[in-house]
Amino acid sequence: MREVNGLISQPGIGVLGTGAYVPDAVRTNEEVAERAGVPPEWITERTGVLRRHVAAPGQASSDLAAHAVRAALRDAGLEPGDLDLLILATSTPDELGPSTACRVQAALGAENAVAFDVSAACAGWLFGARVACDWLRAEPRGRHAAVVGVETYSRFLDTGDRATGVLFADGAGAAILGRVPGGHGFGPITLGSDGTRAGDVLIPGGGSRFPACRETLERGLHLIRMDGRAVRKFILEIFPLAAAEALRRSGLTRDDIALVVTHQPNPVLLRQACAEAGFDPARLVIVADRVGNIGAGSLPYALAGAHRQGRLSPGDRVLVVAFGAGLTWGSGVLTWSAGGSGSP
Repeated sequence: MREVNGLISQPGIGVLGTGAYVPDAVRTNEEVAERAGVPPEWITERTGVLRRHVAAPGQASSDLAAHAVRAALRDAGLEPGDLDLLILATSTPDELGPSTACRVQAALGAENAVAFDVSAACAGWLFGARVACDWLRAEPRGRHAAVVGVETYSRFLDTGDRATGVLFADGAGAAILGRVPGGHGFGPITLGSDGTRAGDVLIPGGGSRFPACRETLERGLHLIRMDGRAVRKFILEIFPLAAAEALRRSGLTRDDIALVVTHQPNPVLLRQACAEAGFDPARLVIVADRVGNIGAGSLPYALAGAHRQGRLSPGDRVLVVAFGAGLTWGSGVLTWSAGGSGSP
């Protein structure tokens, strides 16, 4: 704490470093279009996605996540042993148990970190960030937390389904959170859920309701199913509401926001949602054109990209909005303070 004009300024919890990772293999629109039975131009015009990355055989979500966390640690000038908390958000874990976060902890050698997963689909990273902020504020000895979002969707795709096969891909994004000067860091993070619409997008098989067996495999229950129209309607409805709530709770206006960083369902829909919420599209960070929809990894990957490209300066206010299956959503404002380079 420090005293400013006779008042005690509480340290905030903000971003100390960012990292991102996508596998080497790339699927172009030409490759994906052939399998989905649509022209490549259809994918470009309808979604704005131009390419997506695919994990190598034997490469799991924990492998992608570990790469992203290592990059974020380098950016923050820290070592794995400096982590006190490791939260991983994913819909595509290595296995049903143990948590994929424990796999990442072991891969990093982060022996001091408490490690666990959160499951909130594409909104998962922001859910994890909220938990990390609260944990760091409450834990006297808590110094640094890694929050990573990752998906290996390629293992769960029906490549012939144009609603999902052209969008979803593999990748990870991470941030190291810790104490930052007063007036910086995360403001209030608001989260929400509507379980009555859990069927709008899901992977039905492989859990306790439909355990893996010959029948579930034959029925394709281990593949992503999505009601595209319902999900699109949800995103266009929730984006302006979540953005307005973040501004209200932070005491800010749209003009105060330097950048808008969100989950990346696809660039076309994202630009529409941003415009309908009243934000200048020039302030929107877009990465899904190059990596597709990487679920819980999308938002932190976009944040890392903005950091790496020099689009963030200390004091900039970043509107963060997330939304995903569940249905789940969240929003908040991050006042930037990181001094790293955002290098991958």
